[in-house]
Amino acid sequence: MPDIKSIADKADIIINGYSFTREKDGIHVLNLNCPDKAVVLSEDCEVLETTMDDIELSIVSRYLQSNLKYMED
Repeated sequence: MPDIKSIADKADIIINGYSFTREKDGIHVLNLNCPDKAVVLSEDCEVLETTMDDIELSIVSRYLQSNLKYMED
């Protein structure tokens, strides 16, 4: 089980209970309220790996597209 607090602390941004963390292999997104739901997205929002359903993926992708500018270094 992941340590939710440390994941949230490490996140670049948190939007509506989803943590977004930029890593070398992509942007890792975790549903902090349901930690078994996660996705790794490329910089252009392509799904690389996921345990989310299509509806949740759509929501998370929109969040990322709308807020990617806040994750820039």
